[in-house]
Amino acid sequence: MESPCRRQCCLDDADRCIGCGRLLAEILEWGSASNARRREICAAAQGRLHKPGSATA
Repeated sequence: MESPCRRQCCLDDADRCIGCGRLLAEILEWGSASNARRREICAAAQGRLHKPGSATA
């Protein structure tokens, strides 16, 4: 599964990437994660990007 990285990497105060929505821990986990886990990470990241009131929404 391809990384959701958008090459707009910058972490906010919550260690969330403002480009892709992943948390720093998820970014670090990505290389060793199974495809199922990667899908979970992507779903959570998308939810963070579209959360009302977030800096990236």
